[in-house]
Amino acid sequence: MSRQIITGAALLGGIAGQPVAHSLSPIIHNAWLTAGGIDGAYLPFAPVDAAGFEALVAAGRAGLISGLNVTSPFKEQAFALADEVSPASKLTSSSNILKFVDGRVLGDSSDGIGLMLGLKEQAPDLDVGGKPVVILGAGGAARAGSGVLVEAGAEVRIVNRSRDRAEALAADLGPSVRVMQAAEAFDGAALVVNALSVQPDVDFDQIAPGTVIMDMTYKPLWTPFLIEARARGLTTVDGLAMLIGQAAPSFEAIFRRPPPPLDLRALLMAHLVEAAA
Repeated sequence: MSRQIITGAALLGGIAGQPVAHSLSPIIHNAWLTAGGIDGAYLPFAPVDAAGFEALVAAGRAGLISGLNVTSPFKEQAFALADEVSPASKLTSSSNILKFVDGRVLGDSSDGIGLMLGLKEQAPDLDVGGKPVVILGAGGAARAGSGVLVEAGAEVRIVNRSRDRAEALAADLGPSVRVMQAAEAFDGAALVVNALSVQPDVDFDQIAPGTVIMDMTYKPLWTPFLIEARARGLTTVDGLAMLIGQAAPSFEAIFRRPPPPLDLRALLMAHLVEAAA
């Protein structure tokens, strides 16, 4: 049965998280499936806990699912359950893509790719090489963002309520990553990224003009964090740009082919407007 599902016409993928109902990933991937005439489906999965997520991965091993995107709070568990991981995933000890092949679990991370593509699209003049960058948060998304920014030559400063978690992230990523208090972290920063699942409490008086502000959250698209940044004349990068940037590698991993051409931003903006009506 498993071989028929994986190698036959129909492929089943999805996104696993808790909560997951807000995710726009099913809209993206199912639109690509329709546009490409591909026999498959992409569904939201909401395991209630770590045991539930492990059972979902077991279904993938059995050939019932071809691949998964993984979001909070399961990215680090996804990494731990993988039999083999990509360099990007290993760098951050988290996986937001799981691909199931012949009973094996392959882990990858496209969060970093998405972050850099989002910056390139909406803050094209930003160069983080040799400059301080602030990451708010220390979870899976923060790990992936920190890793790719270190590779780009940035000095990453982690601000997080739980210092132990932040220090563990810094220890994994090396001397280019430091844990700092908010009062000093923003000094000279070229970029501030919110990687928290909640809105950060930030004193914008500490952020210099010219700093780029990014929020990984995409629902709502205009978060209070970005609204305040724009009101102060700062360049902003929204979470939708990052989501779109990381989606193509996910689709290719799950459905075994590149996605067809599609104006995803227009599609998603229309959905967000309709959902808010």
